[in-house]
Amino acid sequence: MSETTFTVHGSSRSTRDAPCSNNPQSALPSPPSGESRLADMIIMVILFLMATGAVMVFSAGANVGHEFDLRRFYDFPGLRQIMFFPIAVVVLFAASAPNYRIWSLRSRWYKCPTLWLLVLAIALLVAVLVPKLGTEINQARRWLRIPLGPVSISFQPSELAKWMMVFFLAAVCARIGPDVKRFWTRFLPLCTLIGLVCGLIVIEDFGTAAFVALISFVMLIVAGAKWWHVLMPLPFGLAGFMYILIHSPHRMKRLAAFLIPERWADSVAYQANQSLIAIGSGGLWGKGLGQGTCKYGHLPEDTTDFIFAIVGEELGLIGTIGVILLFILFVSLGLAVVMRCRDRFARLLAAGIVLTVGLQAALNIGVVTVVLPTKGIPLPFISGGGTSMLLSAAAVGALLNVASRGTSADASLISDCGGT
Repeated sequence: MSETTFTVHGSSRSTRDAPCSNNPQSALPSPPSGESRLADMIIMVILFLMATGAVMVFSAGANVGHEFDLRRFYDFPGLRQIMFFPIAVVVLFAASAPNYRIWSLRSRWYKCPTLWLLVLAIALLVAVLVPKLGTEINQARRWLRIPLGPVSISFQPSELAKWMMVFFLAAVCARIGPDVKRFWTRFLPLCTLIGLVCGLIVIEDFGTAAFVALISFVMLIVAGAKWWHVLMPLPFGLAGFMYILIHSPHRMKRLAAFLIPERWADSVAYQANQSLIAIGSGGLWGKGLGQGTCKYGHLPEDTTDFIFAIVGEELGLIGTIGVILLFILFVSLGLAVVMRCRDRFARLLAAGIVLTVGLQAALNIGVVTVVLPTKGIPLPFISGGGTSMLLSAAAVGALLNVASRGTSADASLISDCGGT
């Protein structure tokens, strides 16, 4: 039997015939101890973030009007978040078990779960706009109600669409490779898909639509798209932005309140001002866990989009810095995974997941500290809400699998052998 020598990233390796396995999972060796430690550190960071979220949402959900009633636990945001925490942990480990390459595009497209989940997300985005199907909360129809016996679970299709765009773009860009630089046959069709998804989201949720567009084009840049290709849709995006502002008086007021907050202090800018009051009143060490007062009717959305303000009030500057450092540590560990990836799909998928969590956290903290205009973007793993936490946990589970398998030397062989 002949012996074949091949090179992987500068290192020579010898094997006998080195046949391409039809089973990508069997072709990969056990993860080295370094990659295993990297995955373990990511797990610890995410568990800390989710635990912090469960505690802070429970504290922020306190209400002087009535006491907690365990018989109606699902009516209380704090109790719901405590329930979602262990479920998210199970989802995290369950999503880390399958080989990450199940999310890649294959020659038989109908066997690709990423494609079907993206189609499902688009269908749900359409369904949520139907008055009889979508549920309107805070003057926006963004949720679908799923009745489960005595309780009704809310599901936000835009969260699923956000993550499916990340997975799908990683799969497509890995499949087409350098052809992503072709404008008419590759880049433009992808832009059309991005425009379709963002167009369905922006009808009821401008902030999430803008974020999906941002992360999608960042992924195209990471995949190797030309800068001038990415800049070409910018005038159309600005035109759409102006059209939405002109036809949405409340969005115009939000922008005006951000630019001139003192003029709108008692109306549109009220939430932003209360957020700064909550953070400022916490001082260095905070008032103490559960001792905050802004959550008693002063700060709207205290358990969801503005949970970071409650962290600042009750845990002080030390608590807010701790949360920020956890996100920085996650991004640093995630980028280490990206740098070690030998498989193009693994590299793009890991980069997309890390960028999504990191940018979303930065935008939320920017909104809460009034560095950015108010937008309904939750703080990953900490803001109250089951849809965001469970889907984000599933995405990080895929990142853990990439950390364990995509960084091995043989991962590049799978792509070369047509494992995509």
